[in-house]
Amino acid sequence: KTNENAKLAMDMMCYTITKHIASYCAVLNGVDAIVFTAGVGENMPHIREEICANMEYLGLWLDKEKNYQKNDGAIHDISGEGSKVKVLVIPTNEELVIARETVELL
Repeated sequence: KTNENAKLAMDMMCYTITKHIASYCAVLNGVDAIVFTAGVGENMPHIREEICANMEYLGLWLDKEKNYQKNDGAIHDISGEGSKVKVLVIPTNEELVIARETVELL
């Protein structure tokens, strides 16, 4: 049962992210790029793939090979050939942000 619950949670997360992206696309009349970042966005290519699979109506194509390449800490363009929307993986540095905010508070 635990694995079923975990799968349901992941499916619902992807659904919710897709829904939010779609709502912003409507408000913005399209998008130039979708950016994945932080822990899940940087390290879970299967999540990126599931979300992007529901964005083909935007002309967004994901390059599955690039999507599954090892993340080396650089910005990666994982857009497929002919994609009208860029798909980027951009690393974050949460520790640096926390350190800067701490210094600012002191």
